[in-house]
Amino acid sequence: MADTQRLGEKVFPNGDIYSGNFEGVQPNGKGKYTWSDGTIYEGDWDGGKISGKGKIIWSSGAKYEGDFSGGYLHGIGTFTGPDGSVYHGAWRMNVQHGIGEKQYSTSDTYEGSWKEGVHEGCGSYCWNDGNTYIGNWKGGKMCGRGVMKWVNGDVFEGFWLNGFRHGSGIHRFADGGYYFGKWNRGLKDGKGTFYPTGCKHPSLKKCHYSLECDDRNFLPSHSSSLNSEEDRVTRPSVKHSLSEKIFSNGVLRSTGQISQRSSLLNGNWRVFCPARVLRCHESSGTSSHTSYEDQDEAQDNSTLFYEREYVQGVLIKERIRTYAELSSKTKQRKKFNMKEATRSSCLDVFKGHRSYYLMLNLQLGIRYTVGKITPVPMREVRSSDFSDQARIWMYFPRKGSQFTPPHYSFDFYWKDYCPMVFRNLREMFKLDAAEYMMSMCGDDGLRELASSGKSGSIFYLSHDDRFVIKTLKKSELKALLKMLPYYYRHVGKYENTLITKYFGLYRITLIGGKKVRFVVMGNMFCTELQIHRRYDLKGSYQGRFTDEDKIDETTTLKDLDLSYEFHMDKLLRESLFGQISMDCMFLESLQIIDYSLLLGLHFRAPEHLKPLIENTSAIHHHESFPPGDGAISRGKPPTRSKSLLLVTHEPSSVSTVPGPHIRGSTLRAYSLGDKEVDLLLPGTGRLRVQLGVNMPAQANQKLRQDEVDSKAELSEVYDVVLYLGIIDILQEYNLKKKLEHRYKSLKFDPLTISSVEPKLYASRFINFLKTVFPDVP
Repeated sequence: MADTQRLGEKVFPNGDIYSGNFEGVQPNGKGKYTWSDGTIYEGDWDGGKISGKGKIIWSSGAKYEGDFSGGYLHGIGTFTGPDGSVYHGAWRMNVQHGIGEKQYSTSDTYEGSWKEGVHEGCGSYCWNDGNTYIGNWKGGKMCGRGVMKWVNGDVFEGFWLNGFRHGSGIHRFADGGYYFGKWNRGLKDGKGTFYPTGCKHPSLKKCHYSLECDDRNFLPSHSSSLNSEEDRVTRPSVKHSLSEKIFSNGVLRSTGQISQRSSLLNGNWRVFCPARVLRCHESSGTSSHTSYEDQDEAQDNSTLFYEREYVQGVLIKERIRTYAELSSKTKQRKKFNMKEATRSSCLDVFKGHRSYYLMLNLQLGIRYTVGKITPVPMREVRSSDFSDQARIWMYFPRKGSQFTPPHYSFDFYWKDYCPMVFRNLREMFKLDAAEYMMSMCGDDGLRELASSGKSGSIFYLSHDDRFVIKTLKKSELKALLKMLPYYYRHVGKYENTLITKYFGLYRITLIGGKKVRFVVMGNMFCTELQIHRRYDLKGSYQGRFTDEDKIDETTTLKDLDLSYEFHMDKLLRESLFGQISMDCMFLESLQIIDYSLLLGLHFRAPEHLKPLIENTSAIHHHESFPPGDGAISRGKPPTRSKSLLLVTHEPSSVSTVPGPHIRGSTLRAYSLGDKEVDLLLPGTGRLRVQLGVNMPAQANQKLRQDEVDSKAELSEVYDVVLYLGIIDILQEYNLKKKLEHRYKSLKFDPLTISSVEPKLYASRFINFLKTVFPDVP
């Protein structure tokens, strides 16, 4: 090995100068390198590369002092930009990555987690005006759970997306008032409750968010941006990269580019958790865990609060309530819940935390069988693929086996029905196998829905909301297997079919013989727009209403609850009923009855009311200046608002990725000369119009007298976006024989009872829908 020698100075042909220690011909040890543009590095070298501790000063005035590795800024260091901004924290390959703190030239500060040069994970951002956000970040923007505290004393605690309040949250006003509700793109959107100053609010124990360092559960935003200064300040540029500063004879190798971007601190840095901010809510009301009943004893039952509903920041409904009403409602719900608790479930064995193990078993099985069938070369489905022998069986012992991994659930047997058929269906529905497994089997897991169906079924939702998993009865499983060959041909022939998409059919058998059957379906409410109302429509009035005391934000309403009729473009309506007729004929041929049209409504705020919200400082700039409670949006709108526009379809302007429910072609509209169309929503975006997805309509509300007296209705006409699908298609005619005696004994009325004859059921189902979507000249 050659001896290390110290050279006084060496000048290279390109004008660069190095002075320091060499080992052979390569810099090694301490040394100083000056580039021809004036950039200077002084510090450690290893084998011709900048490695160890050192300091670099660029000709622009930017400087870095800290750790280097292999020619990159890598480790812990401090970067000072030419604009005076300072970052101290972790680096990886020339970008901030880890835990770090940055003070911007505007005096804004950020402390927390970075990834690939931007804020990601848990962090705290303080604006120079005193407003502070503590919570989760993604891609440099507030995203996930977090708390925003304004300098005027207002506090918002809830969910964010892309820098906007988006999802559930609690806004505490400086004067002591509270609003519990939902936001969309920074604006109130949906139902909520406002408690005025001095009015004791309900228990926050259930409403309060446990803000842990978790950026996974983003709710499915664009009006008042709360993006960090990182998005508004131009990043100081570094004129030359280290990869450009090399010896002309190749002594220094390419080392990558130094950039002013952000990332994660490790070492001795304390990881910041935003949960602490919850303890900073000074008001005793915030920490109160008083129940409704306790408060009824402590205050006058005549105390008022307000149940409100907003659409894009516009208040459209308000109901004044008292605590006396609320106490009565709470007691009724408790009584109802006791009855519900006695109802037998097909999954009694999974009470409590055992439902988690069921979810884990489902994920293990899907990961195994989808991974097993995917490598098989694609081919046409054969009749044998529908047979009783077309199954994949596997035993999953807890300790693992030659073919299965160890796990923390129960030992179980797994069965995958007709795997080649469902593999081809997923391909037909343009669903990639990797996407399917990531949605169903990713680290974020599945979410169990709070309410189960009348049959006692359990429902799960994939973490990205794309798929619904439902447990089936044995009879329903048999019905689906029986209809599967016909279903396969029907969805292959009609790409615009509204019938539910099925992606997989599985069974778990526990040691002891307990069997649980699942079907995976597309979630038609996984949409780009928020769903404000949901309806399950059968064309029957017998018992088809919902008790008002049991209605909440997620309730699916029924036929008698629907007080709208929807006027659509002529061609859109023709396309809708043409496909509904084809789907009903298909179900009739299989002797299927009791199916429903699942209808989702997204309301648009009347355009003339939007400026009242948007012109406030909170919406016009950023949410550091929060809006008021929204009462300014009162007033009588005109008969027709214009918040939806049909425009000629441009594939490059809209997403063409197939959704979990519909994969069909772009629809044509009569109003645009029979051309394919997109839906333009001012201030929101541009969406592709497909059958059952993003379908615009005008909703005409038919108010009953009791509604006029009890509610402050602001409009009778709304622009809406419709989402539709046909569900519950697993009830065969022969399973409904028990209804025949009731059908014969009652007075004949096609809209009072559900006919048990498939042909008659289909006819009345379609006729009912024609009253919901009338043909308007």
